[in-house]
Amino acid sequence: MVKRTLHFGNSAHLSLRNSQLLIELKDELRTSKTIPLEDVGVIILEHPHITISISVLDALIKANVALISCDNHYMPSGMFLPLEGHHTQTERIRHQLNASEPLKKQLWQQTIKSKIENQARVLEKLGLEDLRLTNLASKVLSGDTGNLEAQAASYYWQQLYGSDFVRSRKMESPNAQLNYGYAILRSLVARALSASGMYPSVGIHHRNKYNAFCLADDIMEPYRPFVDWLVLNMFDGSEIETGLTKDQKIQLLQLPQIDVYIAELKRPLFHAVSLTTASLYKCFSGETRRVSFPGFE
Repeated sequence: MVKRTLHFGNSAHLSLRNSQLLIELKDELRTSKTIPLEDVGVIILEHPHITISISVLDALIKANVALISCDNHYMPSGMFLPLEGHHTQTERIRHQLNASEPLKKQLWQQTIKSKIENQARVLEKLGLEDLRLTNLASKVLSGDTGNLEAQAASYYWQQLYGSDFVRSRKMESPNAQLNYGYAILRSLVARALSASGMYPSVGIHHRNKYNAFCLADDIMEPYRPFVDWLVLNMFDGSEIETGLTKDQKIQLLQLPQIDVYIAELKRPLFHAVSLTTASLYKCFSGETRRVSFPGFE
């Protein structure tokens, strides 16, 4: 079943009624409705006057729903994750922490190869030259010691937005749209890692001591081109200078539901991320040496 993404851009109160999510909007009509928790995958709280009961927080954790809060710029800034995401979590985290450096370098090689391949597919779908990225993907070494990820990124962004474009956290387009989409993606990956019993802070490549989600930032890399593709389809050229709009947010909130191909099957991205994190744990535990990453049709 495809999970729903709920976005709250107005003041509301969230509580439980008969084990279902009760949504009460603080409008003149005091509109209310209930939604089965098992239908929900992601909740985004954007308005500063949203209240939520402790019973809802507990129910969302048990239902493994990704709960995301936004800052005063309406950008995702935090997420609510369980302390215990899996019944064998201690064993799983031990396998993760004991992963050898050669294994982590091999996993990073797979990650970057998949990311560059997906970037190449974006260019191909746009009718742009993708051969350079295809060649780079085939040459990624263990640990990406040649830093082909950076070479691919430079070429990729120039092809998409021109030689003057710089990826940044700034709020102008298209960075604002990309940042919003990446924040949602990061939350989905962190949620899936926790559900798979792993610790999102301990990465296979990212090691910034100030980053609490190093592993999420590692594993989301091959999924980034799907955000890029969504953003590209928002613009027709004349709109490229606009800021992040409400309609664009709604489009980006469809990210968990878009179809990707993984393990030779079409899956919603929401479920594909869980398959990726499950396969990652099997690499840590020694059951396999390959992570299942997504691809375009």
